[in-house]
Amino acid sequence: MPVAIRVEGLVKHFGEVYAVDGVDFDVAPGTVFGLLGPNGSGKTTIVRILATILRPDAGRAEVLGRDVVHQADEVRYLIGLAGQFAAIDPNLTGAENLRLSGRLAQLPGRVAKERAYELLDRFQLSEAADRTARTYSGGMRRRLDVAAALVQRPAVVFLDEPTTGLDLHSRNELWEMIRELVAEGATVLLTTQYLEEADRLADRVAVMSMGKIIAADTPAALKAQLGNTVLEIRLKDEAEAVRVVQLLARATGVTADREETALRISSPDGTRVLLETVRSLNENGIAPTTLTVREPSLDDVFLSLTGQRTSAAPTEDAPEVGRARR
Repeated sequence: MPVAIRVEGLVKHFGEVYAVDGVDFDVAPGTVFGLLGPNGSGKTTIVRILATILRPDAGRAEVLGRDVVHQADEVRYLIGLAGQFAAIDPNLTGAENLRLSGRLAQLPGRVAKERAYELLDRFQLSEAADRTARTYSGGMRRRLDVAAALVQRPAVVFLDEPTTGLDLHSRNELWEMIRELVAEGATVLLTTQYLEEADRLADRVAVMSMGKIIAADTPAALKAQLGNTVLEIRLKDEAEAVRVVQLLARATGVTADREETALRISSPDGTRVLLETVRSLNENGIAPTTLTVREPSLDDVFLSLTGQRTSAAPTEDAPEVGRARR
């Protein structure tokens, strides 16, 4: 199988802290590969290594067959990068920002200008082409930043939490643009804290925690590991929640995850567990505040693998702290 991105045994540490600790993955051409995890899991550090901004301390990585350390100049001509925060000049107009990106990519002046207006039209920024970027909304600046990463028509695009700080409408617009990129043959490596984003866009997902990949597969396959049903129950207080965990363990043979007054049960035998749960609650005179039945999500996968949830929404930029080796 052809490989657009290959990472083998990648390690990056800052003193005693390992931000990336022995990571391996391959990305097929023309697909979206999602790195999913909270701040500090190592996602941005991996992107910076692949984009030749950082050098790894061990292991190796290739982009389209070029080594990111020994063939860094070649790699830079093949990739586009949009980081967590827009890297555009607020004092230049949208058109000037894109023309500048084109010239930095060594496109001839005429070609850079044509490409700039092509992208402004594609990213629905034509009407604001001659306005300074400082007057743009957050969503417009983000789209301009992604457009700047595409000026030289890169075969591989790195998008590091591209929808951070965007409202739902702007996120949906950017998601559609990412789908269009892939339909045209580009390979996209996407880092995100949004479970929904990874679920909707990624062909394959690697779940990261503390500098390591702890699971990797398609979103559907990862969710299938938890079975076909997730049961969520909320009780009136923690004492009752503790009691219900014990009751359900005896009645269903399944241990519920508890967070204060909320219980969560995932099982491949969802119908049986649901019926026995309702019967047990009724026999013991317990009326839950809420009882919800749904399909598993990637958030459930992450919680099952790590015991914690990813962020519900993007947060302010934080260093990728990883962990110290023992």
